[in-house]
Amino acid sequence: MTAPTHRTFATRCTLAKRCTSLATGSAWASLALAGSLGLISAAYAQGTSANASASVQSFPSKPIRWVVVAPAGSSLDVIARAMQDRLKDNLGQAVVVENKPQAGGTVGTNEVAKSTPDGYTWVMSYNGPLSFAPYLYPKLSYHPEKDLQAVMITTSQPNVIAANIHLPAQNMRELTSLLKTSPGKYNFASVGNGSSSHLTMEYIKAVTQTYAVHIPFNGSPPAVMSTLSGDTQLIASVPTVLAPQVKQGRLKYLAVTSAQRYALLPDVPTVAESGVPELKGFEALAWNGVLVAAGTPRAVVERINSALNAALNDPAVKERLKAAGLEPIGGTPEQFAKLIHDESVKWAPIIKRSGARID
Repeated sequence: MTAPTHRTFATRCTLAKRCTSLATGSAWASLALAGSLGLISAAYAQGTSANASASVQSFPSKPIRWVVVAPAGSSLDVIARAMQDRLKDNLGQAVVVENKPQAGGTVGTNEVAKSTPDGYTWVMSYNGPLSFAPYLYPKLSYHPEKDLQAVMITTSQPNVIAANIHLPAQNMRELTSLLKTSPGKYNFASVGNGSSSHLTMEYIKAVTQTYAVHIPFNGSPPAVMSTLSGDTQLIASVPTVLAPQVKQGRLKYLAVTSAQRYALLPDVPTVAESGVPELKGFEALAWNGVLVAAGTPRAVVERINSALNAALNDPAVKERLKAAGLEPIGGTPEQFAKLIHDESVKWAPIIKRSGARID
């Protein structure tokens, strides 16, 4: 092997220095580039954050769309329209009500769950799409507790079990006896598949081991009309749409589904008072509230909650709701979220036991 010369060492040394110099220069260049990109990113993030903050502070800057998952004339529609003008006063923007009752309210609820989480699309939904649907629909396209942000409970009240005046039963004991002796002969209307109107009756059927045929409708007006005509003989619904028909002698109350007698109908006994052993302790409430898409900024949620509470506490609104047999509630987003969860836990085994499923 030939020994390296001094010149060879010098060349290697020069090359090494140059390489080191280039490497060092590249490192500094990379660091400088990274620093520049970091500054740009930080500036962009700052700008985005500032824009988002400004957007939240100016909320709302355009009209709000309020999806109501029940038809015109239903209890949910009554609530939304009673609050509509006060909300406009509180928010400074129009709140436009849009009725979407399809598929027991799940279509409208899903639409809002999938909407942009900016607070400009609300849904007025109820226990059917929010607490019952996960156990009724095998292919439900939203998760009520993950895809939606609860804002405020609007009202909560019992259902009232009412009957066509020609039904040969005047109370729950007589009704239970009638259904046991004539299984499948009688039909009951509901305001929609998976609604509290539907599952209240399924609950009664399950615990008393009786049978009546379920006929679902899109909302309370057509369900009540069916019971008036005699196509169906029974209905469980909130008092709003039943009271006028009972006053006119066209329907009759059998029982309310609250644990205690309902203040607005003090003469109507509870289901639990019927004396039927299986119905002891029975309670099934119909509740509803406002939600937005999950991910909506907390400040926006709080702004909406504040406006809703103010509208619900307006004396004229309260009077209109109570006249319709609706009990205003209000409260925080957390209270509504807890109600949705707790009711889901309560009704899951009842739904499974009833065998109710909706494809």
